[in-house]
Amino acid sequence: MFSRYRHEIDNARAHVASLWAVIALLAALLAWALHGWSRAPERLTLHIPPDLSRGAVLRAGEIPKPNVYAFAFYMWQQINRWPDDGQRDYPKNLYAFQAYLTPRFRAELLRQMKERGRHGELSGRVRALHALSGAYEETLVERTGPDTWTVRVDALIEETVAGLEVKRTPIRYWLRVIRYEVDPEANPWGLALDGFARDPVRIRNESDPTEQGGRK
Repeated sequence: MFSRYRHEIDNARAHVASLWAVIALLAALLAWALHGWSRAPERLTLHIPPDLSRGAVLRAGEIPKPNVYAFAFYMWQQINRWPDDGQRDYPKNLYAFQAYLTPRFRAELLRQMKERGRHGELSGRVRALHALSGAYEETLVERTGPDTWTVRVDALIEETVAGLEVKRTPIRYWLRVIRYEVDPEANPWGLALDGFARDPVRIRNESDPTEQGGRK
């Protein structure tokens, strides 16, 4: 009789020990989960492509090519929009959009601005940039590195002085775009224009740009 009771007690003790082992394992897993949760990013950026008609597989932080093109064209269009007077509007734009330009490219554009001013290409000028290409195509954006792209922008530059047209030039730009997650509050795109991948050229027609660069 005593041995039977002793056997039951041993079984109960073994069961309690196994329960404590399970509790210790669950506590360790909970601690690991809480540690991972504490190190998880507080904010995730998800870039939604413009065209979702065929669906899309999205990963946090991944930037689709259409978004890169939309960013490059929009920013370049805004920088080249002088609604009243290029002498005032151009420097105002370079200041307003500085969060979307790398310091190197902004310095380059400031040098170009001073040169244009010396040649009388800013004062009294109204400028607008329009897209020449139609719908977005994959060939307009080339991925050149993990976080760098070259974007081809075919545009029409129109300039007027006192209402008279002084320039109407189709131009092809190759803009270098980089991931630039420096200040999400000032730059929610997380991208920046980093310069010209190639010198801009005048376009004779869509398939035959000239080989002459220069200020555009």
